Amino acid sequence: MQRHTYDLGIIGNCSYNGLIDKNAVIRWLCWPKFDSSFIFGSLLDEEKGGHFSISCSDEKYESNQYYVKNTNVLCTEFTSANGSFKVTDFAPRFEQYERNYKPLMLIRKLEPLDGTPNVKISCKPVGDYGNAVPEIHFGSSHLRYVGLDKPVRLSTNISLNYIMEEKSFVLNGAKYLILTWGVPLEGPIETTAEDFLRKTISYWQHWIQLCTIENFYQEEVIRSALTLKIHQFEDTGAIIASATTSLPEHDQSGRNWDYRYCWMRDSFYTLKALNQIGHFEEIRVYSTYIENLSKSKDRYNPVYTLMGDEDFVEEIIPLEGYLGNQPVRVGNQAKEHIQNDVYGQILVSLLPIYADERYIYEGNVKSTQLIYDLLDAIDKTMDEPDAGLWEFRNKSQKHCYTFLFHWAGAGAAEKIAKRINDPKMLEKAVLLKEQASEQIEKCYDPELKAYTQAIGTKNMDASLLQLITMNYLDPRSEKASLHLKKLEEELKTPEGLFFRYKHEDDFGAPENTFLVCSFWYVEALACVNRVEEAQKTFRTLLNYANHLGLLSEDVHAKSGSQWGNFPQTYSHVGVMNAAARISRKLDLPNFVNGI
Repeated sequence: MQRHTYDLGIIGNCSYNGLIDKNAVIRWLCWPKFDSSFIFGSLLDEEKGGHFSISCSDEKYESNQYYVKNTNVLCTEFTSANGSFKVTDFAPRFEQYERNYKPLMLIRKLEPLDGTPNVKISCKPVGDYGNAVPEIHFGSSHLRYVGLDKPVRLSTNISLNYIMEEKSFVLNGAKYLILTWGVPLEGPIETTAEDFLRKTISYWQHWIQLCTIENFYQEEVIRSALTLKIHQFEDTGAIIASATTSLPEHDQSGRNWDYRYCWMRDSFYTLKALNQIGHFEEIRVYSTYIENLSKSKDRYNPVYTLMGDEDFVEEIIPLEGYLGNQPVRVGNQAKEHIQNDVYGQILVSLLPIYADERYIYEGNVKSTQLIYDLLDAIDKTMDEPDAGLWEFRNKSQKHCYTFLFHWAGAGAAEKIAKRINDPKMLEKAVLLKEQASEQIEKCYDPELKAYTQAIGTKNMDASLLQLITMNYLDPRSEKASLHLKKLEEELKTPEGLFFRYKHEDDFGAPENTFLVCSFWYVEALACVNRVEEAQKTFRTLLNYANHLGLLSEDVHAKSGSQWGNFPQTYSHVGVMNAAARISRKLDLPNFVNGI
């Protein structure tokens, strides 16, 4: 069985992300926000998706793609009989006037490396998911694309006619393509591009130097950290689950979802991973996002837009779909679900603002009212069935995972109460923590010697590996070992991958494993001191990355194929947390620890 991979790299600057394939074609780029229509979307429709390509004119060539070390700057090299050249793609990001400069600007640099390479360029953006095709107007050194929501302009020192006619030309020196949305380029093309490239490389490398990363598979952890960072929409603080929509969980499965939104759950995992390596800015801007969320009936939704709105719909749009996979969805029905784990996840996410001595922030989020509101929400939903973290569309249960985060959230509030000396909050938090524990124990099946997905069911669920990793169960106890053993028996594949669950859901039985569950398994192995197995499984999981070390949401166990939205924050969080857990068990020193 042939392995399917996403042969794509990601660039971004916390305003937008773009996906670029091994042939330097921009396959996915949404402007002006992560959840806007694509202007380049051939990933989902070759005909309607528009394109921005830089190609080698020779029929036979080889390409090689890599990142500038410790950055989100992507390079693609082409080699043919006539010569070789390099394309450098990046989204500018650097500090300017004491703020992060992150414009809606894509810069592409072409430079010859050897011989006389022939190249061809085509740039045809679209709007409204391919329904809006702009007129192209010539300027002195730019092309204007008129008819989109905002003016789009391509400034370049390459012949405009070569681009318009897609004519091959010899690359005999450095050339630049600068695409902008709304605000056109100011200043000379060459000087600006080189200055922004230098500053962007410096920014990302400095950001990595400020990380605290254990000396265990550092390169993979660094790539994961850089990937997570550019999934935060810095303007509001929202964190998206993935940059894409409708990449199927399995070929022709119909499980095609739009992940360009902010889930409370996914945000918790991302923030925890970034906090563990010493970055706090992401929590600060996220806390502002939480303050501004809209709420219906005093309840948080599980997912919001980048602007914190809950009023959005899931719809199907007429596109070809990735490899013909339909439907193509925009929006996400999960916003209608009851998912009560969100309250605990928000509390745990905000805990560092209150309890970490390294963190100094005087914003309104430190108001105790927010903590009380979240505790009240846990209290009101303690006995309420919900859709669970896997977002079952037609089933409500009293999920063990939800109770686990009631327990963890109340525990976070307990620490906050002690820190700010609030006896009333402390009393409420301790009581709710005890009640959550009682609910978790109702999910224990003495016959199976394990905790099941929900009260009254025998279905196993990989999310409950976190009963061990979150220290609800003492990792040294027999109960933890037997629980882990049962999860292995039911959900683990011979390759070390884990299914979320195996029972049928709204779309039938799952066909692919869910990658973050496998990393939770690695963490659980380390917790119960099966460290050699943890290391072996971790190394195996890294093999499911693409050529750039980027991970998808799902993996087909037999073929090792990547499926699901890409790159997936969950999976890269898994890399970071599993590596850190193993490193602590091995007592390895921090190698990167500030500058």
